[in-house]
Parts: sequence; structure tokens; C-alpha cells
Amino acid sequence: MLDIVWRAVAIGIGATVFMDIWAIILNKAIGHPLPNWGMVGRWVRHLPEKVFHDDIGKAAPYAHEKALGWAFHYLVGILYGVILVVLAGAGWLAAPTFLPAFILGIVTVGAGWFLLAPGMGAGWAASKVPNPMKVRALNLVAHTVFALGMFSTALLIR
Repeated sequence: MLDIVWRAVAIGIGATVFMDIWAIILNKAIGHPLPNWGMVGRWVRHLPEKVFHDDIGKAAPYAHEKALGWAFHYLVGILYGVILVVLAGAGWLAAPTFLPAFILGIVTVGAGWFLLAPGMGAGWAASKVPNPMKVRALNLVAHTVFALGMFSTALLIR
């Protein structure tokens, strides 16, 4: 049992690292801004009082919001790794396939579109940003990269 748990955690961490490397590649290649984990941390800090903000930048700052945002980012990645292993089963760990990771990766876009984006003031599925279709496409690609990270990590640790 402990073996399955550590593998699930490793899969979540590995996938999150893949996603972070992808963000760095986009930043270096086309100047796409890196994620602002500080604002995510501010959102997390304010969750007990309010989930949806008009503009998270106007919410009261928190001294450790960047660290909280990074921690939250990795905790969510770990949670998704655990969910994948629970849904795909222990047999998947012995012979990982891409499809279950891909399906979960695409499904998890919903959390960003319908919780995080409106929570931070970007609207449902980033509808309030200047180019929502670009953001949505980048979200789908990033979560596909996350799925590749889950699959690749599972292959590495099998």
C-alpha cells in the first residue's frame, strides 16, 4: 500500500515539474509570462472568506503568498496523481498507458476554468481576459503536458 502511495505522489510531482518546465519553455521561446503563483497563493489565503473575486490583485496581500501559491500548485499536482492511481488502479502502475493520464489531464482543466479563473477574477473559462480562446488553448496544452508528465513519471518509476 505504501508503495502505491509514494508512486502516486511521485507521479503528481513529476507531472507538475513537466508543467513547470513547459511554462519556462513557453516563456523563453515566445515570451509568454510565467504563472504568477503569488496571486494563486493570495487566492488560497482568502478562500476561507471568499472564493470568487472580481480581481485577486485588489485583495489584501499576504506576506507568504508566493510560497503558498507554489505549495498549492504542487499539492494539487499530487492530488491529481493520487486520483489517477485510484481511478486507473494498481495494475496501471505496472503497465502505464497514456490514455488514462490524458483523460484526467483534460478533465482537470475544468478546475482551472470553473474554479481558479473565476476565483481570481478572470471569469468562467477565462472569459474576462483579453484573449480567452488563447488562454483556453494554452490551458489545454499545459494539461496535456501535465498528462505526459504523469505518464512519463509512471513509466520511470514502474
